[in-house]
Amino acid sequence: MSLQFIVDGLLTGSMIGLGAIGVTLTYSILRFSNFAHGDFMAWGTYATLAVVSAIGATFGKVAPIAPLSFGWPLIVALIVGMAFTALLALLLDKVLFARLRSQGQAIIVVMASFGASMALRSLLEFTFTSRPTYFSRAIQIAMPVGFGIRITPDQIALLLLTAVLVLGVHLLMTRTQTGRSMQALSQNAALARIVGIDVASVVRVTWVIGGALACVAGVMIGILVQIRPFMGFDMLLPMFAAAILGGIGSIPGAVLGGLIIGLAEAGAVQLIGAEWRAAVSFIILMAVLFVRPIGLFGVRER
Repeated sequence: MSLQFIVDGLLTGSMIGLGAIGVTLTYSILRFSNFAHGDFMAWGTYATLAVVSAIGATFGKVAPIAPLSFGWPLIVALIVGMAFTALLALLLDKVLFARLRSQGQAIIVVMASFGASMALRSLLEFTFTSRPTYFSRAIQIAMPVGFGIRITPDQIALLLLTAVLVLGVHLLMTRTQTGRSMQALSQNAALARIVGIDVASVVRVTWVIGGALACVAGVMIGILVQIRPFMGFDMLLPMFAAAILGGIGSIPGAVLGGLIIGLAEAGAVQLIGAEWRAAVSFIILMAVLFVRPIGLFGVRER
């Protein structure tokens, strides 16, 4: 049996894990499930594509960085796309979520996020149509690495990028005052306010991190698969499953949960059939909720 599904699972898990970081931070700090998070991925990807197209129109065709399928325009565009997605998340919070959170009804905020998700997705489809598009149509030759596993340079680069980003977020959360403030707010919001933590600042950082990482996850999907308005919506259930599996509020847990979901999906495709791929996230989610509702790294609330 080929072990190729391991590489496929790790790549899918990386995308899910990066998205799940935003989901778990939003839930643990702001106390609501943000159904619009998947659409942040799609908007960030299309913003990145727009910048790549603008650079191409300005400078002409740019040769890719060997042996990758993309060049410096995509790297620059990704940074711009991350900033755009972070601003989009901040704007949506200012216009919608912050006002509803002040009313103290979590279910209202959740339903608002669901409505915002539909609106963002419809606007994206209206603007760019539902026809799939790509960053590059170049075909890369996968390199054999043994045990029936083949991997492309793009895949290696994106796995390394995921590792760097996850490490960066983990260090931010554990080694900086901002990260410690975020952890304090997630554990006890009332006490965090009493000791003088700037809640508004923590909320802004939460949205910036979640939005930026959602953009990276979306661009990864765009590079390896394709770009379309529903790309983020399709990732929503796996991201929530990964966040719950890892334990709400845990960054390493969200990433590990994403990798587990990704490997399980890839394994299901190879062993059972592609039609079962979407069901795997739901089955794992239900199993975790029955056996260990707080997740692998979750802390039981007092």
